[in-house]
Amino acid sequence: MIHYNLICDNGHAFEGWFSSSDDFERQSERHLITCPTCTSSTVSKQLMAPAVSTGRKKEARQALVMDQAQKETIAKLREMVKTIRENAEDVGERFPEEARKIHYGEAGQRGLIGKASAEEAIALLEEGIEIAPLPALPDDTN
Repeated sequence: MIHYNLICDNGHAFEGWFSSSDDFERQSERHLITCPTCTSSTVSKQLMAPAVSTGRKKEARQALVMDQAQKETIAKLREMVKTIRENAEDVGERFPEEARKIHYGEAGQRGLIGKASAEEAIALLEEGIEIAPLPALPDDTN
């Protein structure tokens, strides 16, 4: 299939798909191609930029592939997150409340993990409560 940008004699631009260049010519000669805006059958091809393959697509694909150093870093991060999870209490949605209790001495010191909205996290930080998000690692969400 060939894609052409077309224009009618009234200046309306539209596009069309044809099985070949000859197919376009045959249909055009028989006035079978009409403008969808004004139904004019005097239609011609517009200049089109050619589809040129560049190295950018290859570079983009290569950027998605991790090198050995990146793989090692991800492995270290994964181990760190595992250690944190093993040594912390998961309090889920109660995280902001439980973090405040510990910070203000209403509960004993312990490691916590849980969930907080962006607004809740900002509020905790503004109160001087030290928190940090656990990173979402490749393959954790895929």
